[in-house]
Amino acid sequence: MLQTPSSGTGNGTAATDSGLMSIGAVLNVLRDEFPEVTISKIRFLESEGLIEPQRTPSGYRKFSAEDVERLGHVLRMQRDHYLPLKVIREHLEAMERGEAVQLPTMGRQQDGEAVPESAEGPTAARIGRDELLAAVGIDEQELQEWESYGLLAPLPDGAYDAEAVTVASLVVELGRFGIEPRHLRVMKAAADREAGLVDQVVAPLRRHRNPQTRAHAEARTKELAGLTVKLHAALVQTALGVRLT
Repeated sequence: MLQTPSSGTGNGTAATDSGLMSIGAVLNVLRDEFPEVTISKIRFLESEGLIEPQRTPSGYRKFSAEDVERLGHVLRMQRDHYLPLKVIREHLEAMERGEAVQLPTMGRQQDGEAVPESAEGPTAARIGRDELLAAVGIDEQELQEWESYGLLAPLPDGAYDAEAVTVASLVVELGRFGIEPRHLRVMKAAADREAGLVDQVVAPLRRHRNPQTRAHAEARTKELAGLTVKLHAALVQTALGVRLT
């Protein structure tokens, strides 16, 4: 359960006298459970209508404790159930109507449809091509274009990793600012280089004789990925001379 800071903490960033928090304070709260969350991610979820923070007269976002709980719920549905935003939105709307809803899980693909994961162990989440198109509201031609630039790539079975929904949604969001998929090749190349660096660090753990050491490889990979994302965001902000609030 997320713990939201109370008002009057004295640090000047956690909350106002009204109990509302800045986006930076919300980020600090969420990172205890979601170390990879970013301000851009929160803004994106807002743009998709999943949260509706209040605005000050000068335009700054202010989040209530309920907003933070809702954000945590959305992030858990993405992390634990690999759900596209469209499904998450429908789930939240059903909850607001007081309906009891069971969360679906995007599992491996079988005959073009998602099936639940077996009890034998987790399998990488998959999402079908048609599901991906529907989740982000694009057509086949757009998807083929994005694939030609390396922004998305199907798995050997023709499905996609569930993270493809996040990538595709961000490509759509950037497109609203006139940034075309071809412009994003440089970002993909940078991401590949960063992933290669993490792989170099983790590779010895994966090859280790000790099973426990090998088991630590995934946790170390996630930790390094989170740090890499934070560093990348900080470098971009520094290069642009901006500070996200």
